Amino acid sequence: MRLVIHEPVERMDRPYARRWWALLVLCLSLLIIVMANTALTVAAPDMTRDLGLSSADLQWVIDGYTVPYAALMLLLGAIGDKYSRRGALVLGLVVFGGGAVAGSLVDSSAGVIAARAVMGVGAALIMPATLSLLAATFPRAERAKAITLWTATAGLAIAAGPLVAGALLRHHGWSATFLINVPVAVVAIVGALVLVPPSSAAHRHRVDHVGGLLSVVWIGALVYMIIEGPHFGWGVRAVTAAVVAGLGLVAFVVWELRHPRPVVDVRRFAHRRFAGSNLAVALFFLAVFGAFYYLTQHLQFVLGYDALDTGVRMLPLAGAVFAGSALTGYLTPRVGMRVTVTAGMVGGTAALALLTRVDAASSYGDFVLPLVVLGLAIGLALSPCTDAIMGAFPESELGVGGAVNDTSLELGGSLGIALLGSVLAGSYSSHLADATKGGGLPAGALSTAQDSVGAGYAVAQGIGDKARQLGEQAARAGHAGNTEKAAQLKGQSDQLAHGARQMADAVGSSFSDAVAHTSLVGAVILGVGTVLVAVLLPWKERVAATGTGTGTDEEDAAAGTDAGARAGSGSEPGSRTGSGAGTGVEGGRSAVAR
Repeated sequence: MRLVIHEPVERMDRPYARRWWALLVLCLSLLIIVMANTALTVAAPDMTRDLGLSSADLQWVIDGYTVPYAALMLLLGAIGDKYSRRGALVLGLVVFGGGAVAGSLVDSSAGVIAARAVMGVGAALIMPATLSLLAATFPRAERAKAITLWTATAGLAIAAGPLVAGALLRHHGWSATFLINVPVAVVAIVGALVLVPPSSAAHRHRVDHVGGLLSVVWIGALVYMIIEGPHFGWGVRAVTAAVVAGLGLVAFVVWELRHPRPVVDVRRFAHRRFAGSNLAVALFFLAVFGAFYYLTQHLQFVLGYDALDTGVRMLPLAGAVFAGSALTGYLTPRVGMRVTVTAGMVGGTAALALLTRVDAASSYGDFVLPLVVLGLAIGLALSPCTDAIMGAFPESELGVGGAVNDTSLELGGSLGIALLGSVLAGSYSSHLADATKGGGLPAGALSTAQDSVGAGYAVAQGIGDKARQLGEQAARAGHAGNTEKAAQLKGQSDQLAHGARQMADAVGSSFSDAVAHTSLVGAVILGVGTVLVAVLLPWKERVAATGTGTGTDEEDAAAGTDAGARAGSGSEPGSRTGSGAGTGVEGGRSAVAR
């Protein structure tokens, strides 16, 4: 037997025997690209100190990864469909690993941002490839279970990132959080060549490069606007990005509607099940990434846990994701997708609502229940949505299907960090100003402390350091026999020490109040979104012979007709895996006949 598998999965006359091992490789690839973001949240303080990062620098260290990642997925997913999905995965892992090596070696903010951008390009190749290879490799009867494990891996990565980074930071510098990706990427590359069969579209039509480039323009501009506007103000750059995003989206939709083989058929968004699933994914990751952004800060700065301890305390979230994923595998076939997804979104809203009770006296125990409920909600809602999105695409467009799902995820996550992060910053600044009013704190020190919770504690520490210096001077004056000066300095030292404690208390209580306020905003957004998703998702569901998953008869018919039209009057054979089975129009007719 050859070490490297060369037989395309489309040519196999039976399900691929080592498909569960292949899934392990795909999940491993997914794990590192999600961890690349979550691990950075706990490495940020060390990076800020060592590289002298400003708040703007730190923001772009984080989001330099997000912009190319979100912008390129649709185009690269389509290219992977045409040429090689496994090739896209391997190339993405190479690019991602190269960016990680570069990130560990640079010593400037610009260098780290550039390295993160390279990693984002690699992630844009990897992410849609994992889903498209999963859908191509697994029979329809097993795909939902495989997607459940894929989703659970994403949930694990959210919590595992801080844990791994925290363990590394105890004995190594922040560069180790980049280097840890390299051996994992190497293992994934070898595993992909040995265990993952090649796959590509049966009919290699020309890629809609114009549509793909337009998608890069409008998604990239939109993500840039989401990052720039809330964090740095609605200046020329943010407004320009908003205009470019709007015009680019209009041009993209018009072009895709007119093109015979668009990079993505935007008419799919008129189908309630497809639109509702994408909205659910975006809203869920808005809530999850936004909550993760401020919860990790609260655990580190307010409760005083180090990076490793913070990671350990996020583990209930990961365990609950697995439990929720197992539950959705049992519930969805019995009660339907709409009930399961809606229940998950209600659970996510409840988790954020529980966080509104956070105050200065809150301990870690107050966070356990919200983390568990949020993890269960993720497991319940996301797997059925991902399965529905992938099921809406024929075999020739599985990479694009994965890219659509992942773009919704990334746009939601970016919006969550930007929107809820902006609410958090504004609320914290306002509460801190109120808490320190009349305390004699200089305006410059207050402005510095309002920048972030870390800056607030740094100001408090600076006041404490000054108090200690005066105390030492008082002691020296006392030893020299200058009792009057010693008493004066001792009084000033005590006053400053008291002010430092008051400042630290004000920072902690202000940030806790901001977390509660931001959680309320997040709960309202997710709650309204829950109602919208429940309205969009159809009640009547059943498995259709077309292989597009469960849905209404009308939507199955539309999907089947669309697949037939795009396959050239049924010339494209049905997918062996059930991702577009039937000959398109015939599949649509069978759905209507039933």
